[in-house]
Amino acid sequence: MKKQLPQSMENLLKDVYEKLGNDDKLKTMFENCYTNTLDTTVKKMDDGTTYVITGDIPAMWLRDSVCQLRPYYFLAEKDEEIANLIEGLVKRQMKYILLDPYANAFNEADNGSCWEKDITEMSGWIWERKYEIDSLCFPLQMSYLLWKNTGKTSHFDDTFKEAAYKIIEVWKTEQNHEENSPYSFVRKDCYYTDTLSRDGKGALVKSNIGLTWSGFRPSDDACQYGYLIPSNMFAVVVLKYLNEIALEILKDEKLAEESINLAKEIEDAIETYGVIEHYKYGRMYAYEVDGFGQYNLMDDANLPSLLSIPYIGYRDENDQTYKNTRDFILGNGNPYYYEGEKAKGIGSPHTPINYIWHISLAMQGLTSSDKEYKKQIIDLMKATDGNTNLMHEGFNVNNPEEFTREWFSWANAMFCELVLDYCGYTVKRK
Repeated sequence: MKKQLPQSMENLLKDVYEKLGNDDKLKTMFENCYTNTLDTTVKKMDDGTTYVITGDIPAMWLRDSVCQLRPYYFLAEKDEEIANLIEGLVKRQMKYILLDPYANAFNEADNGSCWEKDITEMSGWIWERKYEIDSLCFPLQMSYLLWKNTGKTSHFDDTFKEAAYKIIEVWKTEQNHEENSPYSFVRKDCYYTDTLSRDGKGALVKSNIGLTWSGFRPSDDACQYGYLIPSNMFAVVVLKYLNEIALEILKDEKLAEESINLAKEIEDAIETYGVIEHYKYGRMYAYEVDGFGQYNLMDDANLPSLLSIPYIGYRDENDQTYKNTRDFILGNGNPYYYEGEKAKGIGSPHTPINYIWHISLAMQGLTSSDKEYKKQIIDLMKATDGNTNLMHEGFNVNNPEEFTREWFSWANAMFCELVLDYCGYTVKRK
């Protein structure tokens, strides 16, 4: 028997179906993907918080869980139960950050489950402790967007404030990772991208230049150079969100001042150290830098990415440096851009060569204002579902039936967000 959907979701599905016309395949895919997260990955906890597994892995990533629930803002605006579900996720995330701001994925309880027995400061709550800047960005983003899309402010409580100060403390500490950071991470007997060099400290970076260090990328792969530019950009955006929250809701001038000052430091450093002059594309952003002059020109399918700069709100899609960067990463200069018989787009060193990601395809559409282009991307995603009516992680550009992760909720959510965007549903950011 089909599970009863919330009335708010039934209403939205009806509206989307009307706008999609006679495309039955697309309607089926949208319904499957839109209902999948709520049906299979979300759990209401006894304490009123929300736990969201990533899909085929029984743990909650701070990043993934935010992205998985993002398409439900449109329901939350009118559906108090959905709004409370999102608020419950925010509150659980803030508790996790206070448990360990360096962890990227957490268990439902203090049960000791983990991906590996890594050499780092683990606890029974932690599934994995790969430090990634974006793991702290996404919970702040969700907190802000919940407010802007529903008017809710009850999640801005003492726990939120304490977590916000903790995030600022970590980002300031990691501006001088070499001397001040307590964090290190070593995984034994693994591929080199799953551990950090120099006994867990990672590749050497220049300290005190304004950028904040990240051990790992949003893919959970180790950074080549420790200043990950897209994640620093995201930090700038959410620090500005935090400044607004502190001023308008929390009435905390100290938090407001610390957040906006740090945002300015990081942003100035991005524009100083994160920009290069390319012989072909002109002024563009690097993916990673070390502050000494070395840089890595590429993009990865995971978010935040250079492709996602307008989506996260760092720069407008018409910004010339972004446009130059976009031209580079959606072309053969990007080592993880692949073209094949069935598709072309951005993949990741996290998945095989010639595999591109549905997440990055969705982002191509979401960062364009051209409605016809959005539809072309939607049709490409529809044609590369591997005959499953769901999205996946990476798929072979020559044979979409060869793919990774049959159950990957984040990819389903990104597909839904693009379809909703095409149908006129846009997440409010102000």
